Amino acid sequence: MLNTQPSVSSLVDRHNRRFTYLRLSITDACNFRCSYCLPDGYCASAQDAPLSVEEIRLLVGAFAQNGTRKIRITGGEPTLRHDLAEIINVCKSTPGIETVTMTSNGYRLTKTLNSYIDAGLDSLNLSADSLQPETFKLITGHNKLEQVLNAIDLALDLGLTTVKVNAVLMREYNATEIGDFLEFVRNKPITLRLIELMQTGDNGDFYSAQHVSGIEIQQRLLKTGWLQVIRHPDAGPALEYTHPDYAGNIGLIMPYGQNFCDSCNRLRVASNGNIHNCLFNEANGNLRPFLIDGDTEKLGQYLRQVVLGKWQGHQLEQGFSGTTQHLAMLGG
Repeated sequence: MLNTQPSVSSLVDRHNRRFTYLRLSITDACNFRCSYCLPDGYCASAQDAPLSVEEIRLLVGAFAQNGTRKIRITGGEPTLRHDLAEIINVCKSTPGIETVTMTSNGYRLTKTLNSYIDAGLDSLNLSADSLQPETFKLITGHNKLEQVLNAIDLALDLGLTTVKVNAVLMREYNATEIGDFLEFVRNKPITLRLIELMQTGDNGDFYSAQHVSGIEIQQRLLKTGWLQVIRHPDAGPALEYTHPDYAGNIGLIMPYGQNFCDSCNRLRVASNGNIHNCLFNEANGNLRPFLIDGDTEKLGQYLRQVVLGKWQGHQLEQGFSGTTQHLAMLGG
């Protein structure tokens, strides 16, 4: 039986980093064909079926008993799971879990977001890699920018206090839209996060042609009065900036920057139950046998052992992306 009392155990690696944040993929399927992730569209893999709701209940309970406080539900595209509201509720009702958030492409959210908030969703990340409809369609394969923008407004109208929008920077697609992105947050209380394109197993040529460094954007922000926000202990990797003339903030995710991994607080579980210490690492083990047995105590012991093998930093600078063939595998 699952122990309902969070313990004082915690997940700490050999570099004294404490892991309070779990990124939980619930499917590797996606209904977009983003040029930097799944340019040919989703192709079902031979991997095991995604974790069931009961398996997720046991898994999240074990993580919570070992110090996890924040769960981010990712995919692929998590809204493709018909039991997503139940999954959100399971996560939020787990003792010790304080925040449940989700990353989505926003395609379907105007019809379902209310039910997710009722289930316990605290915050939301959406993707809008361009604010120009034609460019958005070129990047994603779908003419759905209006639906995404409507989902942003709906999230704010429904009272979500933390709404973030992700945009992956690409030289030939959206690098000229920085001014548009800045203007987008002038009167909208969201955080728009500009993300450096990352190299994965299947996008080497695309990465070489499209990668844009965030350093120049960071310098532009600092020169025009933007100030860095103090990072919350459970926050993700973005450097966030605020400005008195803007209702919203700008975030920068620069994985190729110096010391990017020093404050890492995240672990990842793929939809098939594999745990990954790093987005760019081989799978570090399969948690499913523990979930089948229902033994959360042994699972906790295993998790504490696994994190001891976490790298001090990724090896992207050397072109090594581990088994990450595309970002839909683990939700980025």
